[in-house]
Amino acid sequence: MMIKRSLWCAAWLAASLSAPALAASPSQFYTYDPAELALAKQKLAAHDPLYQPSYDALLKEANAALSHRRYSVVDKTLSPASGDKHDFFSFGPYWWPDPAKTDGLPYIRKDGVHNPAASTDGTDSTRMGKFSHDVTVLALAWYFTGEQKYALKAGELSRAWFLAPETRMNPNLDYGQAIPGRVNGRGIGIISSRSLIDVMDSLALLQPTEALSDAENAGVRAWYRDYLNWLLNSRNGFEESNAHNNHGTFYSAQLVAYALYTGQQEIAKRELDITKIRRIAGQIDREGKLIAELERTRPSGYVNFALEAFGYLGRYGELTGQQVWEHGEDAHSIAQGYRFVARYVNGEKWPYPEIDPKEGSVDGINKHAMHNMLAAARAYKSEPLFAQKARWLLEHYPGQLDALILPLE
Repeated sequence: MMIKRSLWCAAWLAASLSAPALAASPSQFYTYDPAELALAKQKLAAHDPLYQPSYDALLKEANAALSHRRYSVVDKTLSPASGDKHDFFSFGPYWWPDPAKTDGLPYIRKDGVHNPAASTDGTDSTRMGKFSHDVTVLALAWYFTGEQKYALKAGELSRAWFLAPETRMNPNLDYGQAIPGRVNGRGIGIISSRSLIDVMDSLALLQPTEALSDAENAGVRAWYRDYLNWLLNSRNGFEESNAHNNHGTFYSAQLVAYALYTGQQEIAKRELDITKIRRIAGQIDREGKLIAELERTRPSGYVNFALEAFGYLGRYGELTGQQVWEHGEDAHSIAQGYRFVARYVNGEKWPYPEIDPKEGSVDGINKHAMHNMLAAARAYKSEPLFAQKARWLLEHYPGQLDALILPLE
């Protein structure tokens, strides 16, 4: 096994030396803020009751991940139109067989009604989510405990997903969110790879460990560079870049994240300019409403989902000197979006219809809002409202991992 691994490590090293120069790879934080993670450590050392449940939940999930076998796109039971199982493949989650047709084709859309067939082992959507989640909790468990077993497992999973010839994913999403009888893949499928932001951050966090060798880290960065190039130059990437809702914002978040990870600051800065000019002004109105999300059948979830992408972009603005948090034209701003959500956290009744009443309930609204209220409290310290709402959520909904990534001061 060691001989086999050494051979492909050498191959990756040779490829990285002949490829365009990659950024130096010291320990680096991207979405994570090192000061925030250090603060969370202090909170745990002081046995702060707001954070202990999150730590316990983290270790439970990380310990479970230690026993999980490696994830790979080649394990799916179905194949994309390319016939190559190394290509990521998924179905649109809200598309169903047409009951009026004998063969059900072409599928028809039922917005917000999830087709369970889209989440089986036949395709890769759930698999990518599980892979990303495991690497994320393993990296955080290593950070908070210092136990190498978590780092090594994260490295094993990442090696299989990005590097090993037998199991690696090809760096494209040509066949994401296919619709039977209609299309083999769509730009909208790119939303699935947002979870690779978490993996990128996790591997950056693990840089000082033995999770991956220097050659392997260079190989993973080369994979992200290739995927970024695909995002920039493919038809699917072009379609997603022009989406006017959370899809467009998560496209920008991914583009900036992967550009930073691969040392391409100019690409990151350009996309952050697009965020300020197009995403913020076009998606958040003067009242803080994200109209494209409120029109959906699950508006509370989608509003908070979209704001999470804006939160990523605000953080990346800090790293590049772009004032994304502060940007606002005619009251169109990320802060205004956060204020809109804050109104309904332990406050006003959610007035928008939901296909699932639980999502519009008090509990549903509060759970959706946790990440955004913590992010808002960090970004807008001059507005105590956000910290108040975030603290209330931590007290009433304990055990969320976000508490360790975005602790309150």
